[in-house]
Amino acid sequence: MKGMTNILGGKLRRNKPCLTPDERSSHNKSKHCRADKSQRRCYGYARFFLWVSMLLYLCSAGPDLFWLVGWKPEKPEAVGDVIQKPMVRAGGLVTNVLAEENYTQGRGRKNVFSDSRAEFSGFVDVKVFVYELPSEFNEDWLVNSRCASHLFAAEVAIHRALLNSSVRVFDPQEADFFFVPVYVSCNFSTKNGFPALGHARPLLGSAVRYISETMPFWNRSGGSDHVFAATHDYGACFHAMEDVAIRDGIPEFLQNSIILQTFGVKGKHRCQDVEHIQIPPYVAPKPIEALWAAAPLKAKRDIWVFFRGKMEIHPKNISGRVYSKGLRTVIWQKFGHNRRFYIKRTRFEGYHTEILRSVFCLCPLGWAPWSPRIVESVALGCIPVIIADNVALPYPDVVPWANISLSVPERDVAKLGKVLERVTATNLTAIQNNLWNDTIRRALLFNEPLQRGDATWQVLHGLTRKLSRSYRNRSTSVLLE
Repeated sequence: MKGMTNILGGKLRRNKPCLTPDERSSHNKSKHCRADKSQRRCYGYARFFLWVSMLLYLCSAGPDLFWLVGWKPEKPEAVGDVIQKPMVRAGGLVTNVLAEENYTQGRGRKNVFSDSRAEFSGFVDVKVFVYELPSEFNEDWLVNSRCASHLFAAEVAIHRALLNSSVRVFDPQEADFFFVPVYVSCNFSTKNGFPALGHARPLLGSAVRYISETMPFWNRSGGSDHVFAATHDYGACFHAMEDVAIRDGIPEFLQNSIILQTFGVKGKHRCQDVEHIQIPPYVAPKPIEALWAAAPLKAKRDIWVFFRGKMEIHPKNISGRVYSKGLRTVIWQKFGHNRRFYIKRTRFEGYHTEILRSVFCLCPLGWAPWSPRIVESVALGCIPVIIADNVALPYPDVVPWANISLSVPERDVAKLGKVLERVTATNLTAIQNNLWNDTIRRALLFNEPLQRGDATWQVLHGLTRKLSRSYRNRSTSVLLE
């Protein structure tokens, strides 16, 4: 007790009995012995509490201190919704602290540390800096309202979604990637109403010169962590005719960057010989959502096979090429007067309501193999019948294309009737059940603001797989080694 009071800096007072001199001498010896033992015991307790306090402090400090001794945390399992806590910066190092939170009632909760990138709150843990370019590169093109609504408008939709997203950072030093918002698909030709692309290369070249001369981030990475949208027929080759697109190739100044493009084929192709993420063509989400609310997807469909669009009776040969390789002409000639095929060659304002009434929607290639009809069909619950050999489709890790669509070889287009009859008799219900899925529809539509799982979210998710291209990520990795 005396030892403890000495440690605590206090005084111990107690009443003492009267003792004889001999008793006092014997008592004092015993007393000192007991005091020494008590003091040693108290010192032991103090050391024990000191060690426990230090261990508790180290555990609560987490990776910020453990990295000093070379400790590396194990990667946590992806269970439940993961919330990204604010980044902890210590000594120039960056450590992501992940706290795994489960909101489902009755499920456990645990906190884990990790230095890996992960998803949080439904969004992906990637930081994007959006360049604020002069308006000549983007905003000025919006004077034509079609710029933000036509099938190539994903370049506008992604830009707008990023501007108001939680992944956007205003300090470029904190960015993993840099988005360069240049609208190249808005130069609509007065002759045919389609966007011209002759200006695309010089416009993008000017943008690259601007960012390389005004900020250091392009030069330090060689553009490897910079992201561009190229939503036209053949991506960053910037031409509607495949042979010309292949001849011209991707501009040299873009060949080290990341391209968001609608074009994609299986196998090698010069117009996708670049780091890229394949995205869906733009389909305005609000009209689709209005139709969802008005008519259930599982309502009875009274149109068996549907197509509305350009379909030439006598296709023209343009520089040795025929539109749609002549496939649409074959469809018209073979099935244009078949009562079970609802095929129209003219425009109609209620086009989406026709898709909502249809079982099968034909999606033949045009000049390019991809088509917005694929997205429209999936979004409105009509089974897309894709007629384009070797076409690649966006977000295959999220959208199970083999389970929700049909692919008909171009050589079998004249046999469409028999193919679709066979499907109707066998696995039509299974395909429809797979297709009528909110997650799949959401993944193919660009929303503003960005929503969990939508098309822009999928772009960001794809960028998390390309963090090795990020200058910031590489620098952080070197420091942590």
